[in-house]
Amino acid sequence: MANLDTNTYEWFIKAFHPKSGLDLNFYKQNQMERRIRSFMASHNHKTFPDFIKALEQDKILFDAFFKHLTINVTQFFRDTNQWKTLREVILPKLLEKKTPLKIWSAGCSSGQEPYTMAITLMEYFPQARFSILATDIDVNVLEQAKKGIYKEADFASTAPEIIKKYFTPVDGGYQIKDQVKRAVTFQRQNLLTDRFDSGFDLLACRNVVIYFTEEAKDMLYRKFANSLNPGGILFTGSTEHLFGMNHLGFKLISSFFYEKQIKA
Repeated sequence: MANLDTNTYEWFIKAFHPKSGLDLNFYKQNQMERRIRSFMASHNHKTFPDFIKALEQDKILFDAFFKHLTINVTQFFRDTNQWKTLREVILPKLLEKKTPLKIWSAGCSSGQEPYTMAITLMEYFPQARFSILATDIDVNVLEQAKKGIYKEADFASTAPEIIKKYFTPVDGGYQIKDQVKRAVTFQRQNLLTDRFDSGFDLLACRNVVIYFTEEAKDMLYRKFANSLNPGGILFTGSTEHLFGMNHLGFKLISSFFYEKQIKA
């Protein structure tokens, strides 16, 4: 630290890491530095040391910045065709092989994805037994997920009958019903540094890794492969493709769905 120019990106990521637990070395520098400098400019901070000091002194600013770095745009049943494939192809195949299903929503943000997963199973597979773990690095979005209150904009891709059945109207939006809430367990987790549980049948990590370096992506997908049961499914986002990932033992079985191969 002492040998680094204090107003460089390299200095900032070293100073920020112990305060946040977020190692920005795993993220593509150009995109991430641009996001950081944009946030700094919008909050009138001209230098990295000045900004670090402000983050230390202002928890609201820190929380807003952390959310700015890690936020994923999400909504219920986002990318409708992918959820249709999950419902019509993937889940029947998994449920035919075993029950209960062990499911993980990695980088779950404020909960729309794991709740969509739970609603899909409850609505179309009412006899299915399952557990859903939902994790994210940001404790603030996890608290929002546990409350389960969402705005109208979160339901742009959701059928009215689903909203009526699984949500209760509240001021400015809807709150998810307790029967769905009970199906999901939320935990804080850093995907890049924490240990993962294993034995999952379905692992959804969608639109989370777009800012990661190729090395970080490869490491993460290796860990995902180890966490899945043979025959388990990795569900990725519409911006992510596992090119050259055959060495991990994944096989593309439908757009954005990869099956972990059973070793001979």
